[in-house]
Amino acid sequence: MSWTRVYVTALAVCALLGALLAGATGCGRGGGPQGGGVRPSPVGKVLEDTDEEGRHYREIDEKDAPGVAVEIEPDADEDGWDVRLTVHRFRFTPEGARTTAEPGRGYALLRLDGRPLSLLRGPTHHLAGGLVPRGTHQVTVRLHADDDTVWAVDGEPVGSTADITVSDPGPGSAASGPPSAATRVGEWYGH
Repeated sequence: MSWTRVYVTALAVCALLGALLAGATGCGRGGGPQGGGVRPSPVGKVLEDTDEEGRHYREIDEKDAPGVAVEIEPDADEDGWDVRLTVHRFRFTPEGARTTAEPGRGYALLRLDGRPLSLLRGPTHHLAGGLVPRGTHQVTVRLHADDDTVWAVDGEPVGSTADITVSDPGPGSAASGPPSAATRVGEWYGH
């Protein structure tokens, strides 16, 4: 047997092993992440619809869906507001959790007037007064799976919105006191 035949045979074996390994690891067509880096999951169905940052919605049945309500109150001790989330069928995952979608798990994304403000890994947050100028503003929270998809029901993101109105202290008020604010508790599922 000549050395060229051994060389060609060795190359063929390497090519075959490489193709088998690529298929086993999910590389190539159909085995990698879906559009935008979203990995397939047995939880719900990833929709084409996305939020403002391009995160895909993950559609689930309403009977299995998590829920959230947001409540905002002026902080009596500090300048700003206390944000409290009440969740239903949902658990916050800690930083560094696996990046796969699991039923009823993930994080919340807090938005102020549509702009992302803070990623929440728990039900409470302090919103600094300096972040919210005078006027009426919307604070929205949405629930996300750990793979960064947005939990959705009937094509709508699972979330809640509350309004806050900031006004300047009135005449004779202490300028260093807590801000004046009106709040509204958000609705479950953001509907």
